[in-house]
Amino acid sequence: MPLLLLFPGQGSQKPGMAKDLVEAFPAARRAFDEADAALGISLSALCFEGPAEELTRTHNAQPALLAHGAAVWAVVQERAAAHVVGAAGHSLGEFSAYHAAGALSLADAVRLVRRRGELMFETGAARPGAMAAILGELQRRIEDICAEASADGTVVPANYNAVEQVVISGEVAGVERGMEIAKLAGAKRAVRLQVSGAFHSPLMQPAQVGLEAALATPSWHRPRWPVFSNVTTAPVTDETVARDLLLRQLTSPVRWVEVIRAMATTFPDATFVEMGPGNVLTGLLKRLAPGHQARTCGTVAEVEALLTSL
Repeated sequence: MPLLLLFPGQGSQKPGMAKDLVEAFPAARRAFDEADAALGISLSALCFEGPAEELTRTHNAQPALLAHGAAVWAVVQERAAAHVVGAAGHSLGEFSAYHAAGALSLADAVRLVRRRGELMFETGAARPGAMAAILGELQRRIEDICAEASADGTVVPANYNAVEQVVISGEVAGVERGMEIAKLAGAKRAVRLQVSGAFHSPLMQPAQVGLEAALATPSWHRPRWPVFSNVTTAPVTDETVARDLLLRQLTSPVRWVEVIRAMATTFPDATFVEMGPGNVLTGLLKRLAPGHQARTCGTVAEVEALLTSL
């Protein structure tokens, strides 16, 4: 059974995440111990106990989600690796995908995304921005809506999550104007997101220098299978290309609709497996690749079900 691994991004974290895995599987415990040691903090305690407000902070949520995905992968990889044909991750999740593909060690990956989160948080504090989810079928292109709204402040499409779910990002006034225009263009809802900055927008440019330096620090290796890029939607099998695209991803939109469709077209018989907490990506799959099987793998029960199926 061919498998396509998917790793979630920010928003999927919640207190209690991965606690059952660590209690049930020594491999999961070792993964969290390694993450704690690499960061010099008890990331595991934050994941297992919260508080939610602290866990949600960008510089904590990113390594927490990567650690959860890494812990799941540590448990299943011996049985599952031979079945994997490709992977992808939503924003932060793309780093998790490269770790699973062997391009980055867990220690390097968790330190890298911790630094990424710090840079994004600091940039958002220095130049406050906003993000908003636009839900429903629009009578105008979201790019045209953002272009018009940018008269009030820079705003761009940030996440193409589904045909009827797009996130916009940029300066506060521009985002608010974009929400108004989107409603006039038929959006069912326009909802401000609780984030610390205008992610995947030009407002993140000041973080690029720091992220480029952070990306250059780890030892990178060739991925064992293709990782589909958020930026280009193409499969990446070269570590140098991966590093460049992860830098570009900071200010580029997440083209998730095209990523999933590219994966589904390339591997028509594969099963998608969401590795980590929640089922956000699996929910989107029902609309993006309705003919494909999809399953979640973030809890003990889900891990055991996957292993049984293999």
